[in-house]
Amino acid sequence: MNCTECKELLVAYVEGLLDETEKQAIAEHLKDCPACQAESAEVRALRDRLVKNGKVLSDSRLEDEVLNRIIQEQNVRLKTARKAGEGLNIRRIIMKSRITKLAAAAVIIIAVLVGIHQIGGGTVTFADVIEPILNARTVIFDFLIGEEESNPVMHEIVVGPRIRRTISNMPGMTQIIDMETGKMLVLLDAEKTAVYVDIKGQLQEMTRGYIEFVREVLMELKDSPDVKELGEQEIDGQKAIGFSGRGNNNQELKIWADPKTAIPIRVELRLGREFFMVLKNFKFDVPIDDSQVSMDVPPGYTLQEGEVDFTKGTEEDFIESLRIWAEVLLDGNFPEVVGTEQYMKQVPLLGEKLVQSGLSDEEVGKKVGMIFPRGMFFLQLLEADGKYHYAGKGVKLGDADKAIFWYRPEGSDTYRVIYGDLSVKDVDAENLPK
Repeated sequence: MNCTECKELLVAYVEGLLDETEKQAIAEHLKDCPACQAESAEVRALRDRLVKNGKVLSDSRLEDEVLNRIIQEQNVRLKTARKAGEGLNIRRIIMKSRITKLAAAAVIIIAVLVGIHQIGGGTVTFADVIEPILNARTVIFDFLIGEEESNPVMHEIVVGPRIRRTISNMPGMTQIIDMETGKMLVLLDAEKTAVYVDIKGQLQEMTRGYIEFVREVLMELKDSPDVKELGEQEIDGQKAIGFSGRGNNNQELKIWADPKTAIPIRVELRLGREFFMVLKNFKFDVPIDDSQVSMDVPPGYTLQEGEVDFTKGTEEDFIESLRIWAEVLLDGNFPEVVGTEQYMKQVPLLGEKLVQSGLSDEEVGKKVGMIFPRGMFFLQLLEADGKYHYAGKGVKLGDADKAIFWYRPEGSDTYRVIYGDLSVKDVDAENLPK
């Protein structure tokens, strides 16, 4: 038996439809022919795929048309010397089994087109959509926190454990983060200065969380039978197919992708009651120059002495951030709502207000660069679980009778309640404000 004869009968061989003589002849040929061994392995692999996805070619009329066409193509490709009628014997064999029909159709198309394609264009699956997010060596994307499209947009370039981040409402500032060492390099273009920030601990975990957290949730959902198809919709101005599911900690995830290429278009992730983020404008496996994610201070920049400690955010930091918010930004009033979304919007305005107030550069830097962000970080830790309540809307700074914020620390039986004068008390659950 030669290779041409073997390849013509491989599908029937895999399906167990040959008589003993033909079966033995193919088995003998496969022992000594690496090329046919490889093709046999492809046939088996694709057959298994099609058994698992039995939706392919559900239209029997289409099956007949496709099978007739691919037999003709296969005869041409193999340059067989046999009559066309002999080629059609394959069709009579493979039509005995519906699964065999599907496998045969797909395998012959592979041979003709030299590539794996599902007949009829195929259907984008959840596995197809999440594959680039899980496996790409480099990922470029935009993300924003909150549901308003006008919110500040962060642009990230991720290369292994390194992240290069810029923020739309903070032009001239670039963050380069090394997640393995827990270090951040902050570059300020206008001043040509650089500073290293220590983010080990909880902040390191939170920073890791954007693309990596999405990956973790996707891994939890990868083989879940509870992933739902959302059908086709127009997303960010283009046609998209969607899927949704919930992670092990009840994180709600939606992912939208191009229905033709399966490339992700948009990911929406909700954590608890308050934290919502969107990732979009993805690019995968784009070559990135090493200098873009280098932790070395670039030429022309001056390194500030010392290192900023950002390893923790405390209740005290949060309280001071509320004081700054009320005194500097809102004429003695507390904000209507608090959250990462609101903090990010206020940072540029806060810097301007503090400079106008006549404070020294050192004081401005401390409030904008340390206290306010640390307060945001403390709140972020609570946002992930939704374990806090804010009631500061309409309350003035100094009102000792009004509770504006309460939460329960991990492992505590009582709640910490912050009042309008920024005093704090421990309160039992039954005595919390109604």
